[in-house]
Amino acid sequence: MSEQLKLWIEVQARQLGDAVARLATLIGRTLLIAWDLIRPALVLALNVLAALILLFEEWGWRPLSNLVAQLARFPLWARTELWIAGLPPYGALLALGVPSAILIPAKLLGVFLLATGHIVSATIVIVAAKLASTALIARIFLLTRPALMQIEWFARAYEIFVPWQEALFARIRASWAWRYGRIVKWRVSNYLRASWRQLRPRLDAAWHDVRPRMMRVREWLRHSAQALGARIASLRTTEPRRLPPPDAPR
Repeated sequence: MSEQLKLWIEVQARQLGDAVARLATLIGRTLLIAWDLIRPALVLALNVLAALILLFEEWGWRPLSNLVAQLARFPLWARTELWIAGLPPYGALLALGVPSAILIPAKLLGVFLLATGHIVSATIVIVAAKLASTALIARIFLLTRPALMQIEWFARAYEIFVPWQEALFARIRASWAWRYGRIVKWRVSNYLRASWRQLRPRLDAAWHDVRPRMMRVREWLRHSAQALGARIASLRTTEPRRLPPPDAPR
């Protein structure tokens, strides 16, 4: 190969390298400019999403778990909770996934309703299934946490996740989205309390007017039930009519 050809190849390679470097620099600067433009919106969206997760954690997970805990007043439910609390580690892990599996048909029904155009019904079914699933999972987790912590990998993951979650939630609570959410919650609570104070006298007055009628209806139903019971009892005690034997003279 001649010296001129080598020199030409070196020049072309150097020019190609310079072009690639300039292109990479241009792409990098473009990405930085684009990141500077979308970063505020992205950070805002992530803050709102994290705040919603924390809102659900504090105003959804715990209240739903406490609501399910009220069912322990019923003996059958109380025995079921005692049985769940006594499960072995991997049995407890399996029980933790049961609510989601049980409510899969309801979620599929919601998807079917959504696909057929019943948007309102689909939304109600899906939200109700999600709330029921979350409530059961929250309660079962509280019951089975001692057993679950006996699983080595679960305990290790829990010890990593919980401090990270607490640090994340601390940052969220310091954000404006969380503070604004607290203000909204306070305003909504005050509005609901004021509306209830205005509505309760009307409900009491309506109940005072309707109660005598309901009492009369109840008395009428009670007397009707007693009369029907007496009628049935009299029919049972009446001597049944007996047919004559086949060979009896007519």
